Amino acid sequence: MPKINRRTLLAGAAATGALAAAASAHAMDDHVAMKTDFTGKNVLITGCSSGFGYLSALHFARNGAKVFATMRRLPRAEADDLTKIAGEENLDLTVLEIDVRVDAQVLASVAEAERLAGGAIDILINNAGISISGPIEIQDMQATQQIFDTNVFGPQRLIRAALPKMRAAKSGMIFNVTSQLGRVMLPAFGQYSPTKFALEALSEQLAYELVPHNIDVTVIEPGGYPTKIWENARKLTMDLIERADDHHTDGYPTFIAAMMAQSSGGGDTDPMDVPRAMAEIAAMPAGKRPLRRPVHPGPKPQIAINEVSAKTQVEWLGESPYGPLIKAVHNA
Repeated sequence: MPKINRRTLLAGAAATGALAAAASAHAMDDHVAMKTDFTGKNVLITGCSSGFGYLSALHFARNGAKVFATMRRLPRAEADDLTKIAGEENLDLTVLEIDVRVDAQVLASVAEAERLAGGAIDILINNAGISISGPIEIQDMQATQQIFDTNVFGPQRLIRAALPKMRAAKSGMIFNVTSQLGRVMLPAFGQYSPTKFALEALSEQLAYELVPHNIDVTVIEPGGYPTKIWENARKLTMDLIERADDHHTDGYPTFIAAMMAQSSGGGDTDPMDVPRAMAEIAAMPAGKRPLRRPVHPGPKPQIAINEVSAKTQVEWLGESPYGPLIKAVHNA
């Protein structure tokens, strides 16, 4: 195991105390008001046609970053809208086409972003994601492959495309957007929690592996917000129900009725909480950024799970050959 010297371990602080204090601080303030300057930094964001991605593209650009806002199926009105705003506000924002399920598009657009940036991506935000509701039994392989390809394999494609130059630069930041439901789960939410659980695990392992390369990974865990994911999820769910066989659906009449009735979600919360939180974390010194950040003005049930998970990792592996990597990520 190589010697780790990029993070200063918090001498004398018990791991559990440090982790609990950090989680408590995160729980106190989700409405991050600080204005950060990202002049000279470039940011690549997936899923920018709406929601967190659209808002993050504008937020980082308005704070000085060179932004590569990516989305599927160009040309489209949402891309024109972002380009128009960028022109009116003199923002450095370029729209690129990426369907995170398509290897060639990922590779080509990341390479183009690196060319335009003159080097490595500084901040990669894996935001694109979908949801399809329903009991696990009725999630046919079409739905299962579609959601895993978007929510798990998509981020993996972006990570693999961007990391070689990030590692060569010995710097960088990766955000993976998961969900509260990547740590707790609701019945009949389909494969959404399984994909977000997978992305949580991928992110944590990646964070340990990138310590020697001075690259940070943070998992953003939003609660419910009124974004377009609900509208998109309803369409995908209705398509699933329409093609589902009775011998799979007939055991779940209550769940199926709820799926048919659901039209929106997220309440009246402010989706800007997410880009503000990411900007705040990106502005922190390298090596001091949190592995996970719950984001929501209401309850954050995942905090307790995050604390136990981090404590377990430190206690189990902290004195092993992997200890410096584990302790560095958890600032323990």
